[in-house]
Amino acid sequence: MIRFEDVVDKVRAYSPEADIELLRRAYVFSALEHKGQIRHSGEPYLVHPLEVANLLAEQRLDVVAIAAGLLHDVVEDTLTTITKIRDLFGPEVAHVVEGVTKLGAIPQVGFSTSEERQAENFRKMLLAMVDDVRVILVKLADRLHNMRTLDHLPEERAIRVAQETLDIYAPIANRLGMSKVKNELEELAYRSLEPRAYEALRQKVESRRKQMEAVMAELEATLASKLKEAQVPVILLEGRIKRLYSIHLKLKRQRIDLDQVYDLLALRVITGSVQDCYATLGIVHQTWSPIPDRIKDFIAMPRPNGYQALHTSVISEHGMPFEIQIRAEDMHRIAEEGIAAHWKYKEGRVGAERDEQYFKWLRQLLEWQQEVRDPGEFIQSLKIDLYPEEVYLFTPRGEVKALPRGATVIDFAYSIHTDIGHQCIGARVNAKLVPIRHRLKNGDIVEIVTQAGRSPSRDWLAHIVTSRARQKIRHFINAQEKQRALEIGRRLFEKEARHFGVNLKTLAADALGKVAQEHGLQRVDDLMAAVGYGKISARHVLQKAVPAERLPEPEQPGRLASMMRRVLRSGEDRITVRGADDLLVFRARCCNPIRGEKIIGYITRGKGVSVHSATCRNVLNLMYDPERRIEVEWARSEKTPATYAVPLSVIVEDRKGMLAAVSAKVSGINTNIRSMEATSEQGQGRIDMTVEINDLKHLEKVIASIKGVTGVLDVERATRKVVAGS
Repeated sequence: MIRFEDVVDKVRAYSPEADIELLRRAYVFSALEHKGQIRHSGEPYLVHPLEVANLLAEQRLDVVAIAAGLLHDVVEDTLTTITKIRDLFGPEVAHVVEGVTKLGAIPQVGFSTSEERQAENFRKMLLAMVDDVRVILVKLADRLHNMRTLDHLPEERAIRVAQETLDIYAPIANRLGMSKVKNELEELAYRSLEPRAYEALRQKVESRRKQMEAVMAELEATLASKLKEAQVPVILLEGRIKRLYSIHLKLKRQRIDLDQVYDLLALRVITGSVQDCYATLGIVHQTWSPIPDRIKDFIAMPRPNGYQALHTSVISEHGMPFEIQIRAEDMHRIAEEGIAAHWKYKEGRVGAERDEQYFKWLRQLLEWQQEVRDPGEFIQSLKIDLYPEEVYLFTPRGEVKALPRGATVIDFAYSIHTDIGHQCIGARVNAKLVPIRHRLKNGDIVEIVTQAGRSPSRDWLAHIVTSRARQKIRHFINAQEKQRALEIGRRLFEKEARHFGVNLKTLAADALGKVAQEHGLQRVDDLMAAVGYGKISARHVLQKAVPAERLPEPEQPGRLASMMRRVLRSGEDRITVRGADDLLVFRARCCNPIRGEKIIGYITRGKGVSVHSATCRNVLNLMYDPERRIEVEWARSEKTPATYAVPLSVIVEDRKGMLAAVSAKVSGINTNIRSMEATSEQGQGRIDMTVEINDLKHLEKVIASIKGVTGVLDVERATRKVVAGS
């Protein structure tokens, strides 16, 4: 257990003039306020703020940040007010504590879903980071210690916290250049989310550790000898084994076994200067054969988070490939600690101009997200924007543009200007004409070709990766769709009025306005647009706007319509549209949602409401128009639930008995297999199977059981890709 004096000793070591009395008062106050409170682990609650303060001291932050770490839960978990914190510890400490408190205390009222609360939480976090980066540094330390003690939380809550950490907090740490924090957050989240896979991989790596350490020692000795011979000063030379989460991602991405991962080992060389870094690179390439296209110069072109180093992959004399990272001493400190490595306090902000690089991406992200109102879209876009850029491109004038891997000509065009994106018809990449869907590669020189009068189409959404491009295209299409829906809605309403012989000129002036207000709409045009989208029927509006005595009884639906509704709503998997009972509803084939999953409705053209799983990869493209999104839910039923045919794709080792083992495991949990097909290529097997599933919990049980079979590398639910805007 960390003691307060341990924190003080660390602070004095790097800041002898620090205000230790401020820290002592914060510690005593925190101890008094948290007295009697116990964590889930059974420890006194005071252990947590002490651990957070210790992490901040290890990052060599100022006393304001460390005092805020000691006090960060006082306002949220006790009766203490932020005003009292301000009176006792000053405005700066109070400002940071208030920022961290807001990140953790989003009110339950005012938000219809947990998704909206989460989105609001992250919006506040981004704003707080721009205002004072110490807020997020304290929050990251808080999250890191909570992740270290995650085993003591109830399973459901632990999984939710771990997933949020992997999606948001680890990428933020990476964006701030804090690789040490990022790496630990990822490892802890992986262990919590996939404990069986984590333990199996850990055991496999441990069984090879002695052999790998012997190889590393030999490589280190060889390189140390060569550098000493060339008189290149070396501060540190160390070998390391790839992190488990990093290995896991590679196995999943490339669908291979651990035996096929050849870059498990890496060497890191810390030198005294930039000149020594390049000298070391030359000696490495003289000693071992470099692998083409695997040399990366992040010194000349740093990553957006400030990371600088030379990376190269080489092949040893034994034919084994491995990576070498070369950094100067100051680069190494920044690579490990990021913005915390060169923290300078000045008027409550980051004082060094070089720190601005950490916030350029954040200001852009906030600017792009201002137009996003839908919480689900905001969180999805945030996840995309938080991951680091990996492709560096050049304009004809030599300006560098950093975009995510997989970016296309359209993404590049919108990164320059919205109008250039709208009017893009292609590009010259390295002087060669390419179409708008062309994926760009590192080092490409890109010149956008435009045409006046050209406008984006919904098909573009299938060929972009940046949220900026997606938002701009959606905004353009949304405006067009709304105008079209308004015209269609007016025509449908006028047609319905003529059918009943109602003269619209005789309607009360505010009749339609009242109907609009009843549906939460501000204007009559919005009401007519809703009719055009199919969210409200024209007859419903007419019945609300015209006195009942002027309208005959509504016609009963015809035999064909009744039959269609019975067919589409048969079985016990019925889905209802909130606020409407006369819309045709069907489950989307791309994701085939099953009972228990969170679902989203999307009004299609002439086909009714298409219902998707909220996690469907097509949702991000389809939901470009919020007006066509509609709330749907599973209808309650006490009868025996329907079964769903769910396709699964299982990647396995290519060996005898795998098909039988998987089949037996699925049958063993009383699950019917409709079809099963096995193929193999390049040392791997693939089993495509369709199983009958009752609900989401049943599906999770089946997937977990298959993953437990020895030799199974990955299991995923198969989905189909559709064209956006259908």
